[in-house]
Amino acid sequence: MGFPAVQPVHARYRHGQDRRDDPRKAPYFQCDGRGRLYACLIALSLAAPAGADELRIATWNAGLTRKGPGLLLEEIERGKSPAISGAVAVIVALDADVLLLTGVDFDAEQAALTALRGRLAEAGLSYGWQFALGPNAGLPTELDIDRDGRLNGPRDAMGYGAFRGQGGMALLSRLPIRAEAAVDYTGFLWADLPGALLPPGMGAEERALQRLSSVNHWQVGLDLPDGTKLELLAWAATPPVFDGPEDRNGRRNHDEAAFWLRLLDGALPLDPPQAPFVLLGDANLDTQDGDGRPEALRALLSDPRLQDPAPRAAEVSPEPDHKGDPALDTAFYAKGPGGLRVDYILPSAGLRVTGAGVMRPQTGPLAEALAAASRHFPVWVTLDLP
Repeated sequence: MGFPAVQPVHARYRHGQDRRDDPRKAPYFQCDGRGRLYACLIALSLAAPAGADELRIATWNAGLTRKGPGLLLEEIERGKSPAISGAVAVIVALDADVLLLTGVDFDAEQAALTALRGRLAEAGLSYGWQFALGPNAGLPTELDIDRDGRLNGPRDAMGYGAFRGQGGMALLSRLPIRAEAAVDYTGFLWADLPGALLPPGMGAEERALQRLSSVNHWQVGLDLPDGTKLELLAWAATPPVFDGPEDRNGRRNHDEAAFWLRLLDGALPLDPPQAPFVLLGDANLDTQDGDGRPEALRALLSDPRLQDPAPRAAEVSPEPDHKGDPALDTAFYAKGPGGLRVDYILPSAGLRVTGAGVMRPQTGPLAEALAAASRHFPVWVTLDLP
């Protein structure tokens, strides 16, 4: 199955120069083949506005998780997967300067991420920097976390995972990433969170071991051209379902969002992040629809230290049974709750937001590419840097 040959805009974040390989060559997009003009129009609409000092930040749960270690790398390198081709087409059309990918398998050498960067470069989109840290997903605990009488199942891991690193997260960037100064909160214990909603029956041994993050929480800086930096606060949370009456996942999902509130408040034995920063990732929770405990996420969305640009899709499918605005939805679960807003980008209050959106075309090659790759839709925000 083929997807549109869409070349990236390369107009954003130019800081004084055009980033086309050869400025004498035009157009920015090369669209060939029947139906590919549609994908080009989508990408062009994503490009506006395109000032010299603007930065597009995006996040997407790209569905790049597989059933065993090494399978993602093998699939990328084989070059015959509609899901991988779809993900590449979507990322190229998105053309973000900084992209947080969630739902991507982690390996210690970052071989799969490097191979993905190679596929993107072949498609015309180059990222100079990548970053990932080992997630809690699939990390063994040697405890019977799910109380099924057996050890080492995917629900017994520190975060759900059939193998270590399944469904992690990673960063791709055109800006230099300050990897050496990154702060990894992934090892923070759930029981150490003030006001933690620990599930009933959680014993002392589990309290002393269980980490809060189901995947990752980390902070990493980007170098801006004027010598300043922009901090990214990134996370991916557990779905608040797939448990029993103890509501373990619902409680944990709440507290994974609450972690950022406590950090910003200075209520943890950790240094609060200094503005400017952007909080982003897959919260796996909609504050209006679906299951879960939305109080902490609602508090984040209304926190005066943050701003919610409320990215919207240009085309929407109505959901009369839902309370929330379907234009805000970032994922669609056909066999479950339908459309939900679960992916977020929240810049700090002092940053100037000039645009925001959800890439969710209803028809055309790009819609087909999205459907082949993931149930989630990319979310982007454009910032006007000082």
